[in-house]
Amino acid sequence: MPFVNIRIVKEVIASDPEGKKQKIAEKVAAAINDAAGIPKDDIWVVFEEVNARDWYVGEKSVAKRKGFE
Repeated sequence: MPFVNIRIVKEVIASDPEGKKQKIAEKVAAAINDAAGIPKDDIWVVFEEVNARDWYVGEKSVAKRKGFE
């Protein structure tokens, strides 16, 4: 049973978090199903939302890089 953990910047999906997570989960499950033949119902997808101010690329937070602040 595959387990896929997706960490995503909360502000990126803020306009429709449930809808965007649903679409991502569907596409991830479909890709694994297509590649490995594993039934979609056996694929677990978990989202972890991280605030942009807590995610850094190098020395800058994503909040500063993307103008979320």
